[in-house]
Amino acid sequence: MRSRAMRAGLVVATVLTTALSIWLALGLHAQREADQRRQDILSAARQSALNFTSLDYRHYSRDSANVLAGATGDFKKQFAAQTAQLTELVAQNKSVSEGQVLEAGIVRSGEDSARVLVVADSKVTNTAVPQGEARTYRLQLDLVQRDGRWLTSDVEFVG
Repeated sequence: MRSRAMRAGLVVATVLTTALSIWLALGLHAQREADQRRQDILSAARQSALNFTSLDYRHYSRDSANVLAGATGDFKKQFAAQTAQLTELVAQNKSVSEGQVLEAGIVRSGEDSARVLVVADSKVTNTAVPQGEARTYRLQLDLVQRDGRWLTSDVEFVG
């Protein structure tokens, strides 16, 4: 009788331990997925802001292509529509901007969309300021997930 009770106790303990282990593993997996998703969003936003704040008149077609590669929707359409005019303006002013992302934080995120605030600095040189001028940008980026990639669908300059 005592050995049956002991075996039953061991079975119950084994089942409970196994269930607890599975529950903890699933929770850990979900946490890792959430952390990876957050990092993917921040990485895409940082790269988009860097592309947006970095340009060089000597290879602006490459720089604008980088912006467009990470863009989608209305933002992509608007930027593409302005590329010819911007190419001319950047070349005329011999503009060079070296961007650097200082901070980025997710304001909100859903299953396939996110809003990120980014603070970036850049050193801008052009014909008006040949010695260079520091600029700070506060950007609000809206991102959407398309085909496994986070793409920028809107960029706004914020206070």
